Amino acid sequence: MKKIAPHKILLLIACAFFSASFYDFTFAAEITIPAISSLKPGQSLPAPMRFISIPNIKRNLVSLVDDQGVTVLRVESNNAAGSVGLPFSIDPLVSPLLTWRWKVSRALDRADMDEKSGDDFAARVYVFFDVPLESLSFMDRTKIRLARLVAGSDVPTAALCYVWDNKHRIGFTRASPHTNRVQKTVLQSGSEKAGQWQTETRDVAADFRKLFGQEPPRIIGIAIGNDTDDTHEQVTTWYGDIAFQTKR
Repeated sequence: MKKIAPHKILLLIACAFFSASFYDFTFAAEITIPAISSLKPGQSLPAPMRFISIPNIKRNLVSLVDDQGVTVLRVESNNAAGSVGLPFSIDPLVSPLLTWRWKVSRALDRADMDEKSGDDFAARVYVFFDVPLESLSFMDRTKIRLARLVAGSDVPTAALCYVWDNKHRIGFTRASPHTNRVQKTVLQSGSEKAGQWQTETRDVAADFRKLFGQEPPRIIGIAIGNDTDDTHEQVTTWYGDIAFQTKR
């Protein structure tokens, strides 16, 4: 059997995220995301960044590389999956604007974000929120508790997922086919801009209100990467600096 069923339910939040030390770290202080451009090509990922693999799935290859004199994060996926997790603690009501750069080698041919069997992306950025567990439905609470048992750690209770899709229009939104606790938004689509850096800015507080229908709680981290384990394709993705900013 290729993989266990829960890995893309709430383990999209758990196994694409952090270990039990996560909460000890993030709630210690308000911190910022390390600048990727400040790192050196070829070095290992520095704490608190870490690669998170998914059980029974081939690992993506992750490395810091030079791109025209600037250090960026390269994620290579060949019938594989995995994310780089960045835990931190930020109030989205104070710093709601998330900005980043990304570039892909191509869009995936067989991906379909509407179907569990095609839930792969050339690039994706997760933003994780700490929604109180007691505010969720009985079914959602049960799923998250199960995920926490499997992952051996606390699991974020909601996520926004910004994706580079292959066929849906830019701005299209859809809950994950595995769980409505992950809400997806298409920011880039197709291969027309493949090989070109694209800069994104999102008001994550506004997106959370729109997609979850409530005020956003504290953000507790992000995860960046790609995945091709369902479609069995190959893609390379590059990420530049990621930062939260206040509104001007």
